Amino acid sequence: MLPQRLRFGAFIAPFHPLDENPTLAIQRDLELVQWMDQLGYDEAWIGEHHSAAYELIASPEVFIAAAAERTKHIRLGTGVSSLPYHHPLMLADRINQLDHMTRGRVMFGVGPGALVSDAFMMGIPVGKQRDRMDEALAVLVRLLRGEEVTHKSDWFELDRARLQMTPYSRPSVEMAVASQVSPTGSRAAGRHGLGLLSLGATSVGGFNALASNWAIAEEQAAEHGTAMDRAAWRLVGPMHIAETREQAMADIRFGLDKWIYYFREIANLPIVPEGDDPVKAMVETGMAVIGTPDDAAERLQQLVDQSGGFGAFLLMAHNWAPWDATRKSYELMARYVFPKFQNLNDNRTASMAWVKENKEAFTTEVRGAVGARIVQHMMEKGTENIRPEIVQLITGAMGAEPPKAD
Repeated sequence: MLPQRLRFGAFIAPFHPLDENPTLAIQRDLELVQWMDQLGYDEAWIGEHHSAAYELIASPEVFIAAAAERTKHIRLGTGVSSLPYHHPLMLADRINQLDHMTRGRVMFGVGPGALVSDAFMMGIPVGKQRDRMDEALAVLVRLLRGEEVTHKSDWFELDRARLQMTPYSRPSVEMAVASQVSPTGSRAAGRHGLGLLSLGATSVGGFNALASNWAIAEEQAAEHGTAMDRAAWRLVGPMHIAETREQAMADIRFGLDKWIYYFREIANLPIVPEGDDPVKAMVETGMAVIGTPDDAAERLQQLVDQSGGFGAFLLMAHNWAPWDATRKSYELMARYVFPKFQNLNDNRTASMAWVKENKEAFTTEVRGAVGARIVQHMMEKGTENIRPEIVQLITGAMGAEPPKAD
């Protein structure tokens, strides 16, 4: 029996520097999802952010609605919806509408909100974000299963609330909780039996926490009577690949410094390693792959071994390279990395090996069959229209004079 097929996708925050036209930047994000759909990627997750100027998509639902009309197969998720920013009924109703509009291609990723500046603008205490996420998630799970919910809180209220459309996906749209190094996401995923989105899985801290975070989720699942599924576990990390390591390094000179500046000077997320040469540190620690398809495959295998197995790997979309080189990187991943983790060429390899092992016998058989037909023709019509080398081959094999027609 074949092992489970590892899925591939992208986590699109997105990241766009200030010197670009924001309208065209969002258009390119849509084009990236279209390109991924053509290449056979399984998933694209779209972020929600409201400040700091780099992560431009404010409404993943609006983006998903547009992307769904331009694609055929790829599944589209909110990556993630910041639960403290929304009334749960309104958010659940939008997701449920998308579930119908996409015929079940939508996924619902949730989190507390990554940028402190977003929460600050809305007067949400940072210390309350995770508590509010947990509270909202508990009612969202029920709403998205079509249940009636009554709940009173200090920041929202539900009075016999119910989605007016029965969910398209059963029992519910697929849900996943964002997690980094802390156990918050793992605990929430386990409590409700949801998927897990491990952001920063390739960072030193995130990589080391993979097994422990999964163990926490399973422990919570056991306590609350739910179950965790490794197929619903997604790991996120940045990669840029090219035909050679030298070419990959040349490509990322286009935009990596701006990305590093954003995370070091603006965002409150400690993603970039410390040190004078962050690019070298990112590669040496495994936080990022900047190299070849073989380098990407090697890092993915390390993630599989460290985690014990997961369902999907999501490329962190980063715009380090020019657009053409970015498209090429996604293509190389699909052409040369997917097959190694999806067993796409196992039967081809076995088939080629089998034919090679039996080549001599097959060649003898086909020569005999072809030779017999040529001899038959020569017996009936002579050798006038048969090339001399064919005649020599057959007569040599027969060890006799050319046969004569009657």
